[in-house]
Amino acid sequence: MGSLTISNKILEKYFGYLKNLDNSAKKNLIIKLTKSIETNSNKTFDIKSIFGAWDDDRTSDEIINEIKSSRVEKKNTASL
Repeated sequence: MGSLTISNKILEKYFGYLKNLDNSAKKNLIIKLTKSIETNSNKTFDIKSIFGAWDDDRTSDEIINEIKSSRVEKKNTASL
């Protein structure tokens, strides 16, 4: 999964909320952030993993028929 990059302005806004936490909560947040940095640095993202062909044993006609047969028609409509 890719990482999210945010501006300093947004970071300052988050800090505005977080600075009011008690020391214990701040320490826990620091620990969680530190662990997320350590685990993310070991992972690499392969762009090829998000590409691929549809893998199915059914024919295109079977898929189309299944989609059409699963449609639900709403018969009772409320009068306004």
